[in-house]
Amino acid sequence: MRATAWLVLVGALLMMKRPSIRDVRPVAALMLAALGLALLQLVPLPPGVWQTLPGRAIFERAALLAGESQPWRPLAIVPGAAYNAAASLVVPFAFLILIMGIDEREATWLPGMLLAFVAVATLPGLAQFAGAAFNNPLINDTPGQVSGIFANRNHYALVLAFGCLIAPVWAFGNRSGVIWRMVVALGLILVFTLTILATGSRAGLFLGVLALVIGFGLTWRRVRQMLHRGPKWLFPALIAGVVAIIVVIVLLSIAADRAVSIDRAMAMDAGQDMRRRGLPVVIEMIRIYFPVGSGLGGFDPLFRMHEPFELLKPTYFNHAHNDFLEIVLDTGVAGLILLVASISWWVWASFRVWRGKENRVRLTGRLGSAMILLIFLASILDYPARTPTIMALLVLAAVWLSKGASDMARA
Repeated sequence: MRATAWLVLVGALLMMKRPSIRDVRPVAALMLAALGLALLQLVPLPPGVWQTLPGRAIFERAALLAGESQPWRPLAIVPGAAYNAAASLVVPFAFLILIMGIDEREATWLPGMLLAFVAVATLPGLAQFAGAAFNNPLINDTPGQVSGIFANRNHYALVLAFGCLIAPVWAFGNRSGVIWRMVVALGLILVFTLTILATGSRAGLFLGVLALVIGFGLTWRRVRQMLHRGPKWLFPALIAGVVAIIVVIVLLSIAADRAVSIDRAMAMDAGQDMRRRGLPVVIEMIRIYFPVGSGLGGFDPLFRMHEPFELLKPTYFNHAHNDFLEIVLDTGVAGLILLVASISWWVWASFRVWRGKENRVRLTGRLGSAMILLIFLASILDYPARTPTIMALLVLAAVWLSKGASDMARA
């Protein structure tokens, strides 16, 4: 994927027209800051400086016991992992360049294209739901789980929740062909909902419900405008009918013992949840390595150093499963400042696009704001934005939000 992203990036810079950065400056600035922070962690430091950094004493003692002199080392304790983290950013940067290079007419296709992508991504999950297993190395099949094109069912459920959010906007955001779009959107929402239930993702269940509520909130005015000539009872009857269909589908899924997400939510045992049990260790690690951080990408080996005996088990804890905490652990105060700046920009831009009169640009801006909200919420218990697919979708959502805020500023 990274090789493809590099080819796309180079080809886009050579052949496409000069990208317009006017409306996406905040997004580009935040991404460049993230890349700069990752590269800064790879700069070798003199031994005297490196040894003064918090949490490095154990490595200094190890070198002394081995009779080795202290080499120049980067801030990142696991340099290979930090390099890998920096290299992973080529995917969102390539995506940003491509989005910046499209014209306004092409930009109107993006919600429909994204909805089509989610629909296609649903197919492997439905196949797993039916009992199929994959040996294809390009599909991350976890035996016994419905995770689609992802190795993590929570990430897959988040993408399906994006589909529940986008479908109403796609159906009612364009006045042409509204009836057939309504039918297709309702059908896709039902499929996405069923697949979320099948994933077994408790977080995905919550995000899916929230996405449906926000998606309705984005489009209810347009629906009312469409039905203003009909009787007053038509609009509430339509809403009640859609809700009833979804509820019936969910109940049928539960009756058929296919609603794994609901089953796991009902059977959740907090004492056995590794996320909760590992949280005190993660917080202690943040204290040890603050304010400079331990380095991007190095959570796995460093957690093994600090892991108490009572948490040992056959599987390993690959991430903190709270990306906000892991960012602070990896990057210290610099990452915390960048994180606060990113969230602050999202709050400010969201406030701008959600107020005032609606048009197409502001509607997609609100859609982008909602997508970022879902990613934020998912990041409290997981690490979705570390996957290339959701990195790219996060960039798309941020661009939509930035353009919507800029449109409001010009109004």
